[in-house]
Amino acid sequence: MYIFSANGRAKKAFDDIKEGQMVPFIVYINFKDLFGAEHLCKLYLMRAGFIEIQIENRKLVPSNLTSDPRVVAADKAMAEALKDGYMIQMFDE
Repeated sequence: MYIFSANGRAKKAFDDIKEGQMVPFIVYINFKDLFGAEHLCKLYLMRAGFIEIQIENRKLVPSNLTSDPRVVAADKAMAEALKDGYMIQMFDE
């Protein structure tokens, strides 16, 4: 599993986001390969309505953490990514 810190520009206005606004995200991708995980991160953000995706940081989550039930229970985002394959969290600036 990889965790990405990324930014994306809103293609259109929705909720509290204005069109063209740059929004920060943290994205969990449950994929073994960094290259594939990075492309999935960008694809999921584009499907969510964002363009000009920029990945700022990337981090591999060791498999001993993703297989530890206590760690997964304590990290809801990780649990969702393990269940669904990914999880996207948007941050307010």
